[in-house]
Amino acid sequence: SQPSANSISLSSVRARAASILPVFSWLPHYSRAWAVSDFISGISGGIMHLPQGMAYALLASVPPVYGLYSSFYPILVYFIFGTSKHISVGTFAVMSVMMGSVAEKLVAENHFSTKHNVTNLTTEDVGALTEERVEVVVALTFLCGLFQVCMGLARFGFVAIYLSDPVVRGFTTATAIHVMVSQLKYVFGVSPKRYSGPLSLLYTIVDVCILLPQTNLGPLVVFMISTAVLIIVKQLNNTWHHRLRVPIPGELLMVIVATVVSAYVNLDKRFGVETVGEIPSGLRPPTLPDVTLFKDLYADAFIVAIVGYSMVISLGRAFAGKYHYRVDSNQELLALGLSNIVGGLFQCFAVSCSMSRSLVQEASGGRTQVAGAISALFILVIILKVGEFFQQLPKAVLASVVIVNLQGMLKQFSDVHTLWRTNRVDMVLVWIITLVSTLLLNIDLGLPLAIAFAVLTIIFRTQLPQYSLLGQIPGTDLYRPVEVFSQAKEITGIKIFHSSATLHFANSELYLAKLSEKGMTGWYCLLAEFYQKQRTMASKKETKMLPRNTWAGLDDLTPLPAVPHSIILDLSPVNFLDTVAVKTLKSILNDYGTLGVEVYFASCQGVSQQLEQSDFFTGAVTKRCFFASVHDAVLHIQGLILTNRIYY
Repeated sequence: SQPSANSISLSSVRARAASILPVFSWLPHYSRAWAVSDFISGISGGIMHLPQGMAYALLASVPPVYGLYSSFYPILVYFIFGTSKHISVGTFAVMSVMMGSVAEKLVAENHFSTKHNVTNLTTEDVGALTEERVEVVVALTFLCGLFQVCMGLARFGFVAIYLSDPVVRGFTTATAIHVMVSQLKYVFGVSPKRYSGPLSLLYTIVDVCILLPQTNLGPLVVFMISTAVLIIVKQLNNTWHHRLRVPIPGELLMVIVATVVSAYVNLDKRFGVETVGEIPSGLRPPTLPDVTLFKDLYADAFIVAIVGYSMVISLGRAFAGKYHYRVDSNQELLALGLSNIVGGLFQCFAVSCSMSRSLVQEASGGRTQVAGAISALFILVIILKVGEFFQQLPKAVLASVVIVNLQGMLKQFSDVHTLWRTNRVDMVLVWIITLVSTLLLNIDLGLPLAIAFAVLTIIFRTQLPQYSLLGQIPGTDLYRPVEVFSQAKEITGIKIFHSSATLHFANSELYLAKLSEKGMTGWYCLLAEFYQKQRTMASKKETKMLPRNTWAGLDDLTPLPAVPHSIILDLSPVNFLDTVAVKTLKSILNDYGTLGVEVYFASCQGVSQQLEQSDFFTGAVTKRCFFASVHDAVLHIQGLILTNRIYY
């Protein structure tokens, strides 16, 4: 029986709604059996969101409460629009430090400093400085979300491929060093100058070293104790992860204990330990960002958008592959973009996903996006009821949380050893250039330079491919480079030419030169001169041209070197042909055809349609010289020899 029009309409509406709002595709099928696991996973993620959100807010140069906002609103939006079941969306150290560097670059401290003539002291309007930086960060977040949504609607999810693994890992390693250096002022209790632009990292390190004699022991002791405890707890979690249903929440326990001790002992007044300060309770109403700032932020917003998305899609695909479900790259762009747009309206800074939180969320049994929603509700309770409790939290503890969580990124230095064995171009050129450029030129300049350099390495490698002559592995239909495989033997009279890259305008001249060089240079000019003489003799005597095996006895051209009667161009690496490439193939046919050398093309299925559209098959050029494989072309030529249609 045919379904009714109403049922068809209802199903199409549901499918359309599920494509726009993925939550409708999985929530109706949610199993009660998953509820307990998702609840435990959500609480575990929320416990990590609290200290990390407050700590990463300091990296973004905004008060800690904005980190709590960023751990609430964006997660709820991703719950509705996201397609990954396991990633933990929220604050991320790399994104935070990128936004903080932009805020500090556009809103410098010296613009809010006043020097008094009488006391000769400089005072700083901290409130105005903070407010200006919050406006910059919020506008940057909103613009970042707009870029991501536009790319998602335009189905530009593929852009993340330009952030190759060596680029991402080199960049995050360098960013981790930037983050660590930015926390030194809280560790030693000093106030170094703020620098921006190239070499700012070096200037900051030098400034901190100069100020080391002024170290305040109070925050240093707090930092050392916090770091020791967090490292021990993480080691216990790693050792007992098979026995623990939920990891020990070391960060949350440390934050709570440190806040209680700080309030009871008065660490800020007695020992000069800087604390978080006022944390207002409640949520703020939505407000539009200052659009006049967009003209100064569009370049940075685009970079932040790409970096944030690359983290989400790479981690999302890793979990999707492990648990056998699909993550839609374009939908992830939309989900992340909408999360940042809504976040920008509610005073958040740009978010991505955290590997440490995602791994905890997965290890504690998370099955769906419900775990993320529960962690957001956990943070909501903190914002509404408990936020004021953490006002006495030492910033040195948050610095400890940040630095301990960077261990994973710093371990990426082991990439040097791995890449040296597997791909030295990626290691020496891409990874190290990314690391050094990000360290020396700062984050906003280092990443674009690294991406441009990675793309250039691809261009150079396609312009300078490996060219080789192929030989047959005896008794098989396999053909391999004779320079590499000793078993591969060239077929008498046939030259099989192979390039490791596609043919295009940038390497066409090199292709022609290498084709002539690979076993053909010695006879090319000689054969051209001789063949012209033979044609002249044949036309005068009105006789047929002699077969090649009699050429060596003519005139003064003795002995003639052994020449091939056929050339096979292996086009298997060619996936497109521009106009220059088509002209190059035509010139090869004409030049070698004039010399009496037959030219054949093999493994060119991917470009045959382009050749037809380019009017390649005109006149004497037909599809008879095109073959599906090198072996098919060889068999065809050998058949012509047997039937005396090729003389050799």
